[in-house]
Amino acid sequence: MAGHGGPLALVALCVLELALRGAGAGERLVPAMFVFGDSTVDVGNNNLLPDCTPACRANYPQYGVDYPSQEPTGRFSNGFNLADQLAQFLGFDESPPAFQSLPAKGIAAQMKNGVNFASGGSGLQNKTGQKLCGQLFSMADQVEKFTSAVKTMGQDSGDLISRSLFFISVGSNDLFEYADPDSPPADRNDTAFLESLVAYYRGYLQELHAAGARKFSIISPALVGCCPSQRAIAKKHDDTDEFGCFGAANNLSRQLYPMLASMLKDLSRDRAGMNYSLCDSATMAETIFKPGGGAGFDLTVLDTACCGGAGKCNSSAKLCPNHDNYMFWDSYHPTKAASALAAMALFSDPGMYVHPMNVGSLAEL
Repeated sequence: MAGHGGPLALVALCVLELALRGAGAGERLVPAMFVFGDSTVDVGNNNLLPDCTPACRANYPQYGVDYPSQEPTGRFSNGFNLADQLAQFLGFDESPPAFQSLPAKGIAAQMKNGVNFASGGSGLQNKTGQKLCGQLFSMADQVEKFTSAVKTMGQDSGDLISRSLFFISVGSNDLFEYADPDSPPADRNDTAFLESLVAYYRGYLQELHAAGARKFSIISPALVGCCPSQRAIAKKHDDTDEFGCFGAANNLSRQLYPMLASMLKDLSRDRAGMNYSLCDSATMAETIFKPGGGAGFDLTVLDTACCGGAGKCNSSAKLCPNHDNYMFWDSYHPTKAASALAAMALFSDPGMYVHPMNVGSLAEL
């Protein structure tokens, strides 16, 4: 997809057309948005958890240098993250607020506009991230907090919940931990492991559907082995794929997508009124990582973090000069510029990466 003629460029034209029509400029396409998942969409929950370790908080000044306030907010990005950027396409100013930032008495009222339950380090399995983070909201915790909040809304909540968007970005941390060659699972069976992740996912979707959710935007893990942290592992253990990434981790991402697609197809047949949009992030990432693939979008540095380079993005880390030229802000997370491309595809991709419909179409149902 080298140059401006690639598939994501086509998506950009679609988005430009939508912008000219006024979508995302104040007109809300859904009444509320509810966000679940990991650090790709966390907007501050972890920062407010007292026992969460520094490794799982984004509270250094470097996180937020390109956010409107130019202060860290708990987003693992230099500015807006994927939840914010998708929310903006739907007509919101940014992601709904972090659940942990809300006073108990304010939760019911905020549910009418949306809440972000996502927590950095979390995964589909309850154990994922616990060792690294000390305290987080697992996906099970996030879903439970949502279903409890729905009960505080009263009898008129059903219609609002059914018309709202449920955005889920989770699974990468499960893959990172499983693929880690320095602490391998005792009895490695990739297929059984991935099947267990899909089973967890199905369970969470069933619980959300039972609570009234009908519109789901789901983003599968991208090529997780291409994060700068994983590229270092690849070199150390001599497992480098064609992109210079950690092959074992990327293979898991590629295998997981079709399994998620199959599960969602079956589940939506079984569940009344359920509609979904699933993004194949692994294939989308491949178009960027192929030679010349990122250049059409000014993403010219794909293998090194803007914040901290090969080291950690912390209070003493130096920043690269041109933030928007970098794919990664730190050793795990995309820059605002890179996640903006993903949000664009989620909302308006014509069927190359997002199936069976994009979020723009899903919102209209």
